[in-house]
Amino acid sequence: MPDAAGPTVALQARSVRVRGIVQGVGFRPFVYRLAHAHQLNGWVLNHEEGVEIHLEGALPALDCFVRELVEQAPPAARIVSVEVDSSEPAGLGDFQIRPSERRARPVTRISPDLPICARCLAELFDPRDPRYRYPYINCTDCGPRYSIILGLPYDRPLTTMAAWPMDSYCAAQYDDPLNRRFHAQPVACPQCGPQYSLASDGETLAHGQAAIAAAARLLTSGGIVAVKGIGGYHLACDAGNADAVALLRERKFRKEKPFAVMPGDLETARALAHLDSDAVGLLESAARPIVLVPSRVELEGVAPDSNELGVLLPYAPIHHLLFAAGAPDVLVMTSANRSSEPIAFRDAEAVESLAGIADAFLIGERPIARRVDDSIARAGAFGPAILRRARGYAPGAVATVPAGRPILAVGADLKNSIALAVEGQVIVSQHIGDLEHLPALTAFRETIHDLLRMYDLEPSGVVVAHDAHPQYFSTQEALALEGERCVAVQHHRAHIASVLAEREAFDTPVLGVSFDGTGYGDDGSIWGCEFFAGSLSGGLRRVAHLRPAALAGGDAAARHPVQAAAGFLAQIDNLPDLAAPPFHFPDRYRVAARLLQSGFRTFATTSMGRLFDAAAALTGFTRAITFEAQAAMWLENQARGAGPVAPYPFPFEDGVLDFRPLLAALCRDRRAGRDPAQVAAAFHAGVAEGAAASIRTLCRVHGLETVALSGGVFQNERLLVELRGRLSGGPAVWVNRAVPANDGGISLGQVALVAAATIQAAAPAA
Repeated sequence: MPDAAGPTVALQARSVRVRGIVQGVGFRPFVYRLAHAHQLNGWVLNHEEGVEIHLEGALPALDCFVRELVEQAPPAARIVSVEVDSSEPAGLGDFQIRPSERRARPVTRISPDLPICARCLAELFDPRDPRYRYPYINCTDCGPRYSIILGLPYDRPLTTMAAWPMDSYCAAQYDDPLNRRFHAQPVACPQCGPQYSLASDGETLAHGQAAIAAAARLLTSGGIVAVKGIGGYHLACDAGNADAVALLRERKFRKEKPFAVMPGDLETARALAHLDSDAVGLLESAARPIVLVPSRVELEGVAPDSNELGVLLPYAPIHHLLFAAGAPDVLVMTSANRSSEPIAFRDAEAVESLAGIADAFLIGERPIARRVDDSIARAGAFGPAILRRARGYAPGAVATVPAGRPILAVGADLKNSIALAVEGQVIVSQHIGDLEHLPALTAFRETIHDLLRMYDLEPSGVVVAHDAHPQYFSTQEALALEGERCVAVQHHRAHIASVLAEREAFDTPVLGVSFDGTGYGDDGSIWGCEFFAGSLSGGLRRVAHLRPAALAGGDAAARHPVQAAAGFLAQIDNLPDLAAPPFHFPDRYRVAARLLQSGFRTFATTSMGRLFDAAAALTGFTRAITFEAQAAMWLENQARGAGPVAPYPFPFEDGVLDFRPLLAALCRDRRAGRDPAQVAAAFHAGVAEGAAASIRTLCRVHGLETVALSGGVFQNERLLVELRGRLSGGPAVWVNRAVPANDGGISLGQVALVAAATIQAAAPAA
């Protein structure tokens, strides 16, 4: 019976476990405030799986808490699962944030680095604020995460901020559950935290705000400054100063590959490029990637032979401070390295490796735990697409696979990334680079051991997945790891598996279409235009492909489009004189043709990437490329100048796409003097028409309703637009979203295929 004071409320208790990105994002203070709002007692703590909560109170309040826990979570949090169980009340008298616990191997997800939030940005330029113009301002809603973490759980002693004890001002905020800097591990201020300095030729020129102001003046006068950011150094110069841009290209040995640019704000970005709502959404997202967008203006030397710009908005306090100090309105902001090397992130190594490139170094004292390059994205034909997955995205988990044992996938040799499955969660690393270069190979090894250490794993305790190519550097490294066992995975099946893994579609039957440059095929030849029918759980069977051509000289053909063209054109009748106008093929083509006749170092290929190279050569790109996929990008850019055109024929019959009519028509039009823009457009339309016809036929034959597209060629936006129109009303189309369609997504596909194979092996015989 209730007494005179009112009815007695029965005390209930709940145990709540939250998994996802819930550490380092202000989740515990959020829980603390939510518990107080509902008059609940108990505690919250970080542990190796995420966040654990014990609650005591009235049942309606408990139910409201659990609902609002998900609905009102902090902006940077990513909740994957919430488990709620009944518990025994302990009669607790308040709600506390308890110290982190470590009881087993960590499986919690690590937060990517976050851009400066609006509240910190306002404080940054408020003269009354103690952190006025302080380049390391941050809170639980923003700032570095992955780039400063040394271990889990995410607490200050396990970050690169451990060397800076907080003063009383910062400590009071850090210890106050109602403050947005509560347990913000990098929290600091000018009195107790790290600073910036400007150095040149081994001499320190200025400290603090004076260093930033001096760097801005140097940029305005045409200088090149190495700027330490969140995940490494950038090389910056005035994007509107053609001489400065040319000097940066010369010093960096970067002949033609486009530079990214950083405008000071969104309005300046709108003056540079055509920005639709999807592009703006990407630019302002928490990842703050470089976004590829159509340009409005030409910045001489910034993006040669392209009408696209790679644009990124300021995301670190140091960027905003540079612009506020008078830096040019638009800066080239490119990875600080020599071409083909990974981004520099350690101060001493940066000063040494960038000597002769940078005129000065704007050096921040806070160490970077691991290099994390800028991500690259695009608002694509089938939705936002990631082209390089790094800062802002990595090392977020991208999928869940049914894997009881940890799986380490080492990816491919180009655009390498690695993936690690722990308790079924697949964590994909940041972009590492091309492993044929020793610095990138070193970074690859460091990333493997770093990720394994983060999750308390040894190589002997993981299944190692690698590409089927026996001569890949990644394959050799995988074998040297001496894992629990090693599993080879075919390259193009891994591309398709990456799409399916993102959707956790293990049993869904699909038609997988992989258009790519190079991959080791089941028969030992070089694959690159492959159609697969099946599923992850049931296997992916090759059911169609491009007509094979001969590739003279192997990998060298990927660097010389005319050399790639030789093998395709050898199958075309009545070829014109390709040394004469309008083709102007150099001697390398004739050398390749003789090599094909001899059969020496000649390989069969079904590569769609090399077919694009052949078309580019016939359309006018006859020189050597200076960066990967340059010829195909040039061909796509040529096509943008044309209106609607009829497609060249690209017939599909008996499981084979026949390139001969396609290239023969291209040759005829070029010889007849047709505008190269229309030729390039007709080629793209022809490839799209042939692919669409193949997809419709194969889906009908195999009874499939879903098609998965992946591989580096599907980064070609014009091809995707052409294909989307032709597949409208047909099968559902799946593309990569969380990882790149290029080889940066291979590691995810490797994990998924190994997990699926493990399930198949464990299944009882029928």
